[in-house]
Amino acid sequence: MESGGEKGRVVIVGGGIAGSLLAKSIQFNADVTLIDPKEFLEITWANLRNMVEPSFAERSVINHRDYLTNGRIITSAAVNITDTEVLTADGRLVAYDYLVIATGHRDPVPTTKTERLNQYQAENQKIQSAHSILIVGGGPTGVELAGEIATDFPEKKVTLVHKGPRLLEFIGTKAADKALSWMISKKVEVILEQAVDLNSTSDGGQMYQTSTGESIKADCHFLCAGKPLASSWLNETILRTNLDKSGRLMVDEYLRVKGRRNIFAIGDITDIPELKQGYLAHKHTLVVAKNLKLLMAGGKESKMSTYEPGSAIALVSLGRKDAIAQFPFITISGCVPGLLKSRDLFVGRTRKQMGLQP
Repeated sequence: MESGGEKGRVVIVGGGIAGSLLAKSIQFNADVTLIDPKEFLEITWANLRNMVEPSFAERSVINHRDYLTNGRIITSAAVNITDTEVLTADGRLVAYDYLVIATGHRDPVPTTKTERLNQYQAENQKIQSAHSILIVGGGPTGVELAGEIATDFPEKKVTLVHKGPRLLEFIGTKAADKALSWMISKKVEVILEQAVDLNSTSDGGQMYQTSTGESIKADCHFLCAGKPLASSWLNETILRTNLDKSGRLMVDEYLRVKGRRNIFAIGDITDIPELKQGYLAHKHTLVVAKNLKLLMAGGKESKMSTYEPGSAIALVSLGRKDAIAQFPFITISGCVPGLLKSRDLFVGRTRKQMGLQP
C-alpha cells in the first residue's frame, strides 16, 4: 500500500485541467498523489489548432512532472475506491485522507507526450494531403475544426454534416446563426438534419452516404461527436449510489460528493447545472483547493467555501481571428471575441496558471 507522510494525504483521480490545476495548487500544503492513465495534461480546447499547426501542441501538451514538482504521479487508471484507498489498474493501493474525482470525459489518448505530438503530426498530414474533407458533427468541436481548416487551408473543400436542426445546439440560436453565416462566407458546405454512415463508404472510401441518400465525396473524414463521461468505472465502487442518471457525480455546494465528508468531485463529471467548460473547471478547483486547505488545517466545516454555478458564457473560435461569444444578455461574433480566444486559445494564460512560462 502506498501512502504519504504526516501531511494530509490527498489523492486526485484524473489529470485533465481540473485535476492537474488542483494538484499544482495544493502540492505544498498536502501529500498529493495524482492518478492519471497518461503522463501529461492536455489543454483540450487547443486540440483543433494542434491539428492544423502541430507545433502548437508543444505548449498545450504538458508533462505532469513539469508543474507537479512536489507530488507523486501514478501513470495508471483508477479502477476501484474504498473508504480509505484507491486501487489502480496496475495493482497499487493508494491510501487517502481526502479524495478528489476529476476524470471528466473519456478520451482515448496515448500515454506519453511524444506519442500525442506524433498523433497531431499524423492528423495534420491527413489534412494536408486531402483536397476534400468531411466533418461529421456540428457541435463546438466540429464547428471549431471546420473553422481551423477553412482558415488555414482555404483551398480545401470542407463539408460539415450535422444531424441536428442547427449548429451549436448547446448554446443559443443567435450563436448558431452567426456560426452558419461565417461558415458560408468561408465556403464551408453545411448540411443539417442528416447523419452519415461512416461504415458504408464506396469508391475506395471516398464516397459517403447521408441518411437521406445524398452522396458526399471526400478524401478523408473527422468524426466530431460528443465524448462519453469517464465515470462508468465508479459503478463498481463505494460511489455507485452517488451517480445521477447521466453518470455524473452528485455534489453539494462545497463540491463534496453528497453524503461524503472527505470525497470531492470537480470538472465535467459533476452534476452542477452549467455548461461544461474549462474556465468553470478552473473555478471548481479554486473552491476545492480552499476547502481542502481549510480542512487539513483543522478548520470548521462551517467555514468552507461554496460554489455558485456559472452563467451561460460560451466562446467558440472560428479560425485564428474570429469567434462567437455568447454572454447572458448578448451574443457577438467577429474579431472582437476572436481577440479573447482565437489567437492563443488561452494556452499562455493556462500555462501561467500552471506555474509555467506562457
